[in-house]
Amino acid sequence: MTPRALLTTALWLVLASPAFAQSPVAYRLSFAEAQHHRMAVEVTFADVPGGPLQVVMSRTSPGRYAIHEFARNVFDVQIDDGRGVPLRVERPGTSQWDVAGHSGTVRVRYKVLGDQVDGTYLAVDDTHAHINMPAALMWARGLEDRPVRVTFEMARGWRAATQLMATSEPHTFTAPNLPYLMDSPTELSALTLRAFNLGQDFRVAVHHDASDAVASRFAAALERVVREERAVFGELPAFEAPYTFIADFLPYASYDGMEHRNSTILTGSSSTLTANNQLDAISLAAHEFFHSWNVERIRPRSLEPFKLDAPNPSSELWFAEGVTSYYETLTMGRAGFWNVERVAWRIGHSLDLLLRSPARKRVSAEEASRLAQFVDQAVWPDPTDFDNTFLSYYEWGSAIGLGLDLSLRSRSDGAVTLDHYMRRLWTEFGKPVGAPGVVARPYTNADLRRVLAEVSKDEAFAVSFFDRYVSGRESVDYGPLLARAGLVLRNVQPGRPWIGAGRFEIDGGSLRVSEFTAESSPLHAAGVDRGDLLIAFDGEPVSSQSRLDELVQRRKPGDRVRLSIRRRGDARELTVTVAEDPRLEVVPVEATGRRPSSAEMAFRTAWLGSQQ
Repeated sequence: MTPRALLTTALWLVLASPAFAQSPVAYRLSFAEAQHHRMAVEVTFADVPGGPLQVVMSRTSPGRYAIHEFARNVFDVQIDDGRGVPLRVERPGTSQWDVAGHSGTVRVRYKVLGDQVDGTYLAVDDTHAHINMPAALMWARGLEDRPVRVTFEMARGWRAATQLMATSEPHTFTAPNLPYLMDSPTELSALTLRAFNLGQDFRVAVHHDASDAVASRFAAALERVVREERAVFGELPAFEAPYTFIADFLPYASYDGMEHRNSTILTGSSSTLTANNQLDAISLAAHEFFHSWNVERIRPRSLEPFKLDAPNPSSELWFAEGVTSYYETLTMGRAGFWNVERVAWRIGHSLDLLLRSPARKRVSAEEASRLAQFVDQAVWPDPTDFDNTFLSYYEWGSAIGLGLDLSLRSRSDGAVTLDHYMRRLWTEFGKPVGAPGVVARPYTNADLRRVLAEVSKDEAFAVSFFDRYVSGRESVDYGPLLARAGLVLRNVQPGRPWIGAGRFEIDGGSLRVSEFTAESSPLHAAGVDRGDLLIAFDGEPVSSQSRLDELVQRRKPGDRVRLSIRRRGDARELTVTVAEDPRLEVVPVEATGRRPSSAEMAFRTAWLGSQQ
């Protein structure tokens, strides 16, 4: 254990000593009905103060921003005094049970259903239990600072992968408090385990149906990711437990990732680990592991403490998630997994979304961040027009990170970079010691701007950057900045005719518009929108997406074309003006037939080359 880790542990013991005078919250999880995707939970709250105890099932999950209402899969709830005598229970809401008449002990027993393998939910079958704690465990208000013991009654051949802290009992683990518990996903299965050490211990636990050699190659790739991201900050966080990559790559798993304080969840189909697809899993891991610094420890004040029973709106997700996405791209390039063409393609994807989005007329990056609860795995029965009113804080923040990094490098001739900025934020906000699961000094957008002024030594630059690109709706002038690295921002297909990249479905031999059209498209300008049936384009029947594309390509930008549609039973004739395809891409200058200069190559290497 590092000296800092020893100090962290010592301070935690001092700070937590009053809680240890009280009985820990004790959970027991069992799987007698695993074949039916059910887990049985028993939790005992002892030394409960007088008055009703509010027992709660979470409605949110750390790392997720939408409401999930996990109580919907809870059933067969029984609440007694620990000796089998039922207690009086009122249920003021669907996620809360108020327990009265206890004598200091409340025992809750229930079952919970789960069959979704991803970073948010619970999945149980007779091959494994994949547990996201908020989706599985009830907790009690007022006891959040209590230590916790969790015992798993595991099937034969299963073992646990978790950031929960081991005890002398092989199937019992502890957490110092509720925030740490709820941030501790656990996989129980006949998993494959690999390990490496970089001054601290790392474990790679993979539940999969591939060969063990594939898991070994994946673990070796993760070590490269960790090394490269450590170089950004100059050190690893002082993990309170061995850092664990928990991976489920199975035929029925969804592609997902979720960061946690000392672990991360990675899920995907079996093919995710094959040679052709493994880079996707590595890229996902690069994003989630960077969160070990940025979000788990360099944490917005709006997310600390994280509320488990209410939304957690945050204006900083452009930085917390978006800048992390930018470093995902950097890491894949710096570690040698992606060549410059692939890095350029990924940058181009973000810039295409940002620069062409109609949403920038309506929201800033800060405002888009606050809309996360409506888009982050949220499910709504009514249609939304988010293509015109919302831009992903992942992509927007990634583009802001790119603009800031290249601006800093260009202004200082490479002496100051985004890496320096991240390292300064780490020193001021990430490293201060707090109890495990607790961030001692969270930040605000005002803090981000202040630190940028200090790192750049130019307050006017910092104020202008935030006012224009973070709080405002302008975009960085990316072309000249990218050119310094020998990259070109350009139209994908100059002169190509285009009427809009709509989403369509075939309906009775015609083409129905299935989503709202983008305000920047000729289709929208012509009056076409969701639900309209495209009958003919310039008199030619429209029977499929490919047929529409073919007809459009016969025209040229500026042509006015008659469009026949049917709207809720009524035939209409509209006029659409063909435009030039506005889609953008970023390519190395080599793709244009010119060799990069020595100055361009030096800039590119300093930026995208390994930092170790």
